[in-house]
Amino acid sequence: MKTETIFSGLARLRRSVAIAAVAAVLGAAVPAVAQYYAPSPPPPLRREIVPAPPGAGWVWRAGFWRWNGYRWVWVPGHYVRVPRPGLHWIPGHWVRRPGGWFWVAGHWG
Repeated sequence: MKTETIFSGLARLRRSVAIAAVAAVLGAAVPAVAQYYAPSPPPPLRREIVPAPPGAGWVWRAGFWRWNGYRWVWVPGHYVRVPRPGLHWIPGHWVRRPGGWFWVAGHWG
């Protein structure tokens, strides 16, 4: 009886770990998508002085205009560490759609 209890407990633990692993993979594969709209086009991009990278494996994420619900606010560029070798940063951008301007978020590709 004691051996059965141990094995059934291990089976439940394995099942719980498997479910958690699948949930983690699905959560990482399907990022939350926030949709940002603005009523007017963003101002022209600002020219930024890009400093030297802090080291190997860092990439410049350029600045962009963000709509805060009332006005355009400049978000300055900065360096970010590349999460995995072979990836590159695809910058976000604003696209004109019916009803305003839609933000397409930047992502690693």
